[in-house]
Amino acid sequence: MELYFLGTSLGVPTKTRNVSAVALQESQGKGWFLVDCGEATQHQLLHTSLTVNNLRAILITHLHGDHCYGLPGLLASAAMNHRTEPLTIIAPQGVKEWLEATQRLTGLYLPYPVEFIATETMQEVTLGQFTIDVTALTHRVPSFAYRFTESQIQRYLDFDKLAEHNIPRGPIWGRLVKEDEVPFGDNVLKSEVFTYRAHEPRKVIIAGDNSEPDKLKSLSKHCHVLVHESTYSKELASKAKEYGHSYGELVARFASGVGIPNLVLTHFSSRYQTHPQAINSIEQIRQEAQSVYSGALFLAEDFARYRLDKSGVLKRVEE
Repeated sequence: MELYFLGTSLGVPTKTRNVSAVALQESQGKGWFLVDCGEATQHQLLHTSLTVNNLRAILITHLHGDHCYGLPGLLASAAMNHRTEPLTIIAPQGVKEWLEATQRLTGLYLPYPVEFIATETMQEVTLGQFTIDVTALTHRVPSFAYRFTESQIQRYLDFDKLAEHNIPRGPIWGRLVKEDEVPFGDNVLKSEVFTYRAHEPRKVIIAGDNSEPDKLKSLSKHCHVLVHESTYSKELASKAKEYGHSYGELVARFASGVGIPNLVLTHFSSRYQTHPQAINSIEQIRQEAQSVYSGALFLAEDFARYRLDKSGVLKRVEE
């Protein structure tokens, strides 16, 4: 399972950072999910191995333009690349209205079905290899966080349990590793009793703009990775709160408190330069976060890839 950052800047792009977009790639196959789609996201994709034809779903966290202005263009490019498979869009209801107006006024034709799920009323949904659920955040407009939980994990037979319950060898064994419940005589066998998973489900939270990380508590149990904006450093805490944003120490303190072992900060204000000796350096955000967080901390860069292994360890993938 991999995270691929396509845009890590706040509001407007810089020479080295585009506006918000992050891809989550499934652990098997080429399927992937896109969370947010700022302007020029489709151009960022040209620098990666990700293709629009393997895209399973687009999820938008909120209606601000730096998180969604790239959506119509990406959909149009998918059409021009001869996509025919259905595409799911999970987003606030306003995105649906905006896209419908765009299609009507610009003649945008999509030769593939689009299923729209409104985030405000969304229930848990399973797409591809993930089950996705959502929680509301605090921002100037309604903003949301999406949690991705692995739903397809290899199961192995527990031979001791099978012998204990006198379950004979045969096709029923094969069904137990593929199905949740299997009829057996007058009983129904539950797969969870007679099998075990190769590893625990990996869980990743990707949050939209948010000034109150505590809003994520309901999603954070057994979470392996949190991707969260860190627009400012602590010295601008009051400005962050005013504009519905967070700063590094605030997010890191939350992640530490709920036991999330991997934290990726993103969505940085352009005031923070990459050079560590700059007056306003992004290293300031890193140091403030590290002062309260002992887990694996990453400050995202455009085109940075991170792999989450089966044991829950996140590492940057070096090209």
